Amino acid sequence: MTIKLHNTRTRTKEDFVPIDADNVRMYVCGPTVYDRAHLGNARPVVVFDVLYRLLRHTYGADHVTYVRNFTDVDDKINATALARQKAGADGTLERLVQERSDETIGWYLHDMGALGALEPNYMPRATEYIGQMIAMIQDLIDKGHAYAAEGHVLFAVDSWKTHYGSLSGRSVDDMIAGARVEVAPYKKNPMDFVLWKPSTDELPGWDSPWGRGRPGWHIECSAMSYELLGDSFDIHGGGNDLMFPHHENEIAQSCCAHPEGEFARYWLHNEMLQVEGKKMSKSLGNFFTVHDLLEQGVPGEVIRFVFLQTHYRKPMDWTEKKAREAEATLRKWRALTAGIEPAASAAPAVVAALSDDLNTAGALADLYRLAADGDAAGLLASAQLLGLLSPEMGAWADTASLDLAAYEDRLADARAVAMQSKDFSEVDRLKAAYLAAGLEVRMSKDGVELVPGAGFDAAKLEEV
Repeated sequence: MTIKLHNTRTRTKEDFVPIDADNVRMYVCGPTVYDRAHLGNARPVVVFDVLYRLLRHTYGADHVTYVRNFTDVDDKINATALARQKAGADGTLERLVQERSDETIGWYLHDMGALGALEPNYMPRATEYIGQMIAMIQDLIDKGHAYAAEGHVLFAVDSWKTHYGSLSGRSVDDMIAGARVEVAPYKKNPMDFVLWKPSTDELPGWDSPWGRGRPGWHIECSAMSYELLGDSFDIHGGGNDLMFPHHENEIAQSCCAHPEGEFARYWLHNEMLQVEGKKMSKSLGNFFTVHDLLEQGVPGEVIRFVFLQTHYRKPMDWTEKKAREAEATLRKWRALTAGIEPAASAAPAVVAALSDDLNTAGALADLYRLAADGDAAGLLASAQLLGLLSPEMGAWADTASLDLAAYEDRLADARAVAMQSKDFSEVDRLKAAYLAAGLEVRMSKDGVELVPGAGFDAAKLEEV
């Protein structure tokens, strides 16, 4: 089945034709590791995890190479390490930077794993490729696309002016007029961007032909993608907030350094995330991390399901209502598929939906149809293609070992007593406690049935 993807560069939906079907290559910009990933950071992870799964399904798991980097050279990381040092932490600032990066990467992998994201084939850290960045910067200088000035090296946008802005669709003059660019006396053009900058003695830094310093952000991804995927690869992805300047600058420096290549053929960008219809921000009090949700008892699989309900090129609105409904649906699907083997392959309709520019909402609609038809094996295989209903993600929904009979009997006995005494206070107390634990309470003449619903928390039953 032909995969169609909306290419930001051409602004059209195109048939995806890989450079080499035996080695389909994708690069996605990863996090700057100075703190825990907030919910918006997780959206591209899930989006491109679905694409990774689709590519593996179509071309074979051994024929897809996925790279997602870690930016572990950054002023924000330095600032967090400096704050720790001022608070009395032992070690040099450079060591504290390393510890912070290691810690944050560990958090990130744990939290994204909780969302069902497969780990990419390569997860390079910027600090591991400093030598390659220095070599690429020197090559750009030699070719007349960059210049050294006052300990900095800058990319000369004028050397690529006829092409610069093709991804974002803006001219250099428009960018200068609308952008907040760093004004510096050593810049030949206000849009020239930093490839290398000086470091003070206490900050992390590396020796270079231009003095001790560290790389600019944009050169990192260009150097790492070249080393791991070559001068031409298939897909480059990230959030649409990266389109300019990050991706625009990547294209400029990569194409100038390696004019024999194409860099990335297909560019995919996901839209941003909102919370209850508003932009997520600390000032509005609606800013939270993936870890926050997990700690509150929201299963990672539920978070993933909510993400999949919205097409990646549309703004996604996270709401508590969506989370509750997603949890209830997943519980029903897990009950339906319990103890069975998945079908040999995902349903064709699900594959077709994903192949149409990652139409995850359409794919979920097909999952609902499979569930309604009672096709448990097809539902399981299809859901797993989307990263749902996998065994390793199901512990949160496992109520098989939970015996609710004692709780049902207790409520039934209380009701029987109340029918005689006309005092229903104990019945009401038990019902309220069960509801607070996330149980649906079904009472009929045949007895009492308790069914785990959205937000079920077995621990709360111990308080009853």
